[in-house]
Amino acid sequence: MENFSDPWAQFSDHEEIVISQDPDTGLRAVVAIHSTKLGPALGGTRMSLYSEHPNPAAAAYADALRLSRAMTLKNALAGLNHGGGKAVLLADPAHKSRQELLNYGTLIESLGGKYVTAGDVGMQVADMDIVGETSQYVTGRSPDKGGVGDSGILTALGIWQGMQAAVTFMTGSGDLSTSTVGVIGTGKVGGRLISHLIESGGARVIAMDPSAAVRADILARFPDVVFVESIAEMLAAGPSIISPNAMGGFITSELVPQLNAAGVSLVCGGANNQLADLWGGDLLAAAGILYAPDFMVNCGGVIQVAEELVGANVERAREQVLKVYQTTLDVLESARIAGITPVAAAEAAAWERINA
Repeated sequence: MENFSDPWAQFSDHEEIVISQDPDTGLRAVVAIHSTKLGPALGGTRMSLYSEHPNPAAAAYADALRLSRAMTLKNALAGLNHGGGKAVLLADPAHKSRQELLNYGTLIESLGGKYVTAGDVGMQVADMDIVGETSQYVTGRSPDKGGVGDSGILTALGIWQGMQAAVTFMTGSGDLSTSTVGVIGTGKVGGRLISHLIESGGARVIAMDPSAAVRADILARFPDVVFVESIAEMLAAGPSIISPNAMGGFITSELVPQLNAAGVSLVCGGANNQLADLWGGDLLAAAGILYAPDFMVNCGGVIQVAEELVGANVERAREQVLKVYQTTLDVLESARIAGITPVAAAEAAAWERINA
């Protein structure tokens, strides 16, 4: 679980943080603008109750700060002319109202373009269409509304590119046909990653997902996928690659020795903020496990929604996402040469572009 006890101690370099409670609906929102050096802050809106945390409001606040900083790095590494921002709505995504979304759009509009939002966990394309009725600073909308649709398509492509690059870096070949990949979360990103792994990579896939409907959909298309109920059961199957594609905070100090004992050699997935602690990258490196930083490989979605602002050319966005392969190779090689972790190397590359 992520450490939300003192978010300011870790991230105090944000340009602006807006905390709002809608008087009409009671909707609580945190909008964190980390940087606008490269352009307007761009990042998704997440809706969650954070019910697993003892202080949901503090967890939402800390999550917004962490995620917005990661968006600054992600956008910079992806070559986008955008800074990083993120919004968190403290609400139940299963019972959101149209009025909540309209009023949230009014909040985004009031920021004057400093922050451009898109969909994230708990928000669907249809939701972004509604938010777009009251704000012009909205992406990730449906094609009928001038958008590019579901960003999970290119997010999964970027992760697949990064995973192949990481395997190439380790072995000299991007062949995954002898690999067993543990995919955690098989929704709109993880499910599409499984398609790449099986159809293009020939990999064996072990998976986890709490939704019976999602599991059934995957098995209908890929009957050889083996679903398990726990991380322990997944690790017992001996995966060489673990791909977290659900919520963040997956890589904890307690989990790293278990990954090492199971023979995991690579962690590469689409979840944001996979490292529960700032030193998670060091722990993985010390255990001999290569980590492809999440903000480096999961940029496909933000590339897709950014394209919505400049012409909605999905093929152009796809070509940019394919560059994740070379970016991953370059970052991993620079980490090896400098004797630092891939996280440190990826952050250095991002800040070099931001500060140039």
